[in-house]
Amino acid sequence: MRTHAQAVVIGGGVIGCSILYHLTKLGWTDVVLLERDELTSGSTWHAAANIHGLHDNNNITRIQNYTMDLYNALEAETGQSCGVFQPGSLYLAQTEAREHQLRLQAAKAKYYGLNFYEVDRDEAERLHPLVNYDGIRCIMYEPSGGNVDPSGVTNAYATGARQNGAEIHRFTPVTGTEQQPDGTWIVRTPKGDIRTEVVVNAAGLWGREVAAMAGVELPLLPTEHQYFVTETIAEIAALDRRLPSVADRDGEYYLRQEGKGLLVGAYEKDVRFWAEDGTPQGFGHELFADDLERIEDNMMRAIDRVPAVGEAGIKRVINGPMIWSPDSNALFGPVPELKGYFCCNGIIPGFSQSGGLGSLTAEWIVTGEPHLDMFPWDMARFGAWADRKFTKAKVGDQYANRFSIHFPNEERSAGRPARVRPIYEMQKGMGAVFGLNYGWEHPLWFADQPGVVDTNGFTRQNWWEPVGAECRMLRERAGIIDISNFAKYSVKGEGASDWLNSLFANNMPKAVGRSCLTPLIGKRGGIAGDFTVTKLGEEEFLVIGSGMAERYHLRFFNAVERPESIVFESKTEAMCGFNVAGPESRAMLQQLTNASLATEDFPFMRSQRITLAGVDLVALRVSFTGDLGWELHCAVEDQARLYETLLEAGRAVGAGPVGSRALMSLRIEKGYGSWSREYSPEYWPQEVGLAPLIKMGKAFLNKGAYAELAENAPREQLSIIEVLDVEDADASGGEPIFLPDGTPVGRVSSGAYGYTVGKSLALGFLKGVEPGAEVDVMILGRPHRGVVLADPPFDPEGKRLRA
Repeated sequence: MRTHAQAVVIGGGVIGCSILYHLTKLGWTDVVLLERDELTSGSTWHAAANIHGLHDNNNITRIQNYTMDLYNALEAETGQSCGVFQPGSLYLAQTEAREHQLRLQAAKAKYYGLNFYEVDRDEAERLHPLVNYDGIRCIMYEPSGGNVDPSGVTNAYATGARQNGAEIHRFTPVTGTEQQPDGTWIVRTPKGDIRTEVVVNAAGLWGREVAAMAGVELPLLPTEHQYFVTETIAEIAALDRRLPSVADRDGEYYLRQEGKGLLVGAYEKDVRFWAEDGTPQGFGHELFADDLERIEDNMMRAIDRVPAVGEAGIKRVINGPMIWSPDSNALFGPVPELKGYFCCNGIIPGFSQSGGLGSLTAEWIVTGEPHLDMFPWDMARFGAWADRKFTKAKVGDQYANRFSIHFPNEERSAGRPARVRPIYEMQKGMGAVFGLNYGWEHPLWFADQPGVVDTNGFTRQNWWEPVGAECRMLRERAGIIDISNFAKYSVKGEGASDWLNSLFANNMPKAVGRSCLTPLIGKRGGIAGDFTVTKLGEEEFLVIGSGMAERYHLRFFNAVERPESIVFESKTEAMCGFNVAGPESRAMLQQLTNASLATEDFPFMRSQRITLAGVDLVALRVSFTGDLGWELHCAVEDQARLYETLLEAGRAVGAGPVGSRALMSLRIEKGYGSWSREYSPEYWPQEVGLAPLIKMGKAFLNKGAYAELAENAPREQLSIIEVLDVEDADASGGEPIFLPDGTPVGRVSSGAYGYTVGKSLALGFLKGVEPGAEVDVMILGRPHRGVVLADPPFDPEGKRLRA
């Protein structure tokens, strides 16, 4: 066994073997995989191994289609069969909401050039004559859908990796991972130690235990999961072809051909957790006792849809473990607090995603950043607040609702609240309906009484009118927005200005009381973040960024060496904030402070330390609403007193609380981009309007990568679209955009109704489309005519902002 390797992959399931294979494809051949037992042990060997291409997230659709295309090529390359069956998949919609979802996915498939389309009942009956299609509103067909052999795929990856020079050691458990002073790692095993630059945790059911060796706690929890295979069914035995699989997610089961029978699996409401305190080290190819009564309701729905299931005997039952993250997405990427430690854990549809996740993990290790924005799957989306209690509640909810539609703007309540501010109960009593942002509860909107909850759907919901009232109140008078969930950092000490200049792309403020907006540049030259930086004193700065990306951004902050003279601290927990905005905001605030808020004394993009109603705070003349306004940042212990004072002062001018859904509408009216929607490492600064903020006359993080693309014409341009023929639904993000002749030209990044301009609006990326052009926005999967606007519809010259 080697004593040194470029990378050590821990875990010999399908994901670990895929990562190893893809590392060798990128030229890293001095790599080792360590497996505690036999390859495929744990969850891989007993997987149903279905494959499908479409996902609600566009980038996951891309990696799933890459994976499906890879299997046949992998067979040809390695000579190892992957057991690929692709008779197609039928997707059934029993409800209007499911029909909306499927039609939207069909529109996305057309945009990406994928094969997924509607078929009528006659064609569906020809494709799968055993299905009863009564009550089905819509049927989609994916010709490349099917299943693979779990063992075959895993061994094909392993064979390909070995052919390219990698080593695989079975029956070699890892007993320790120890980081050395120089940043390298010692991976300890009973067969010897390996020194490596990179450790990859792909340990599946043992992901928690492997992470704990490095001092990392991963929010993962296993559950039991059952499927069964029927005896031979005569109708299937008589066919000369394989039947397509059936995705009847409204029925909460999945079904496909297995041999001459059918395989039926279910995600039942009666969730059974397993190994809550740790996966047993001796577990390998074991299964749990059958418990079909637990999935009886699901089985009966499957029998109603495919009566042959009920007429056949059961040949075997598989009841095995699978391990989940709190949102059922992978925990993917480097641990921000550690150098050279990567995770790829908690993958549920592993055989639909193994190739894509393996490729992107390898790409991240070798090049420093994946080419796709994977933030919704980045392990940094969770922090220490995602504890065992939260994880168990969320995993239970995810399992029981595996096939439920995840609607736009949906906020599920399981595991909450995890983190709250002092005014949480006060806001709840005011009718606040809360959302979750990096563990924090924050108001989405305010109902007229406590206890109201969101309704969910693709069309306008119960919050649509109240959010409109909040928007109009702010634009006409003033509004008070809780922005405490913004990430806040204090940077002070000798050299603070120089360090920030070497990190961010814009020039840092030179004078006390000045603020600037600045991009953070990613490894490939794209937008890794956007921040407001304010100079509070000599060598003292307040940095404000996206709250959901706080742990994510640690990777970039840690990438620039920080002198010992500088104190860098997160203030997100210690500070709270409010944005008071609207034409009456100055008058409302002026009565609470002796500091002059007049434009000549407190102009746009300036800051002051002031006392407001007896509370010492930092006031910034800036507002994400695009209106006249101030951000007020105070100590957490002063939050309640400040909020009560602001609400009382607001009543005098007809102002009140405003939630983040209204803020979404207001910023889209202004054309402002938002992190993870319009700003991401996938997009170049010149594509999103941030290039003027980049100062090439100084050094900054990843300047070289940006310099290589700075003169490139935008591949596509962030644009604002007015959707003209809307009825009861607005764009929400992810919808494809076509020209009227059907040519795909872009996709929506954010959407909302602009209540104060009276327009349904969408921000999106368009290729080769000029202002004034007509386009079709695929809301609900159907074309809605829109026009590309030359300017934001609200205050395009910024007069209100600077008033």
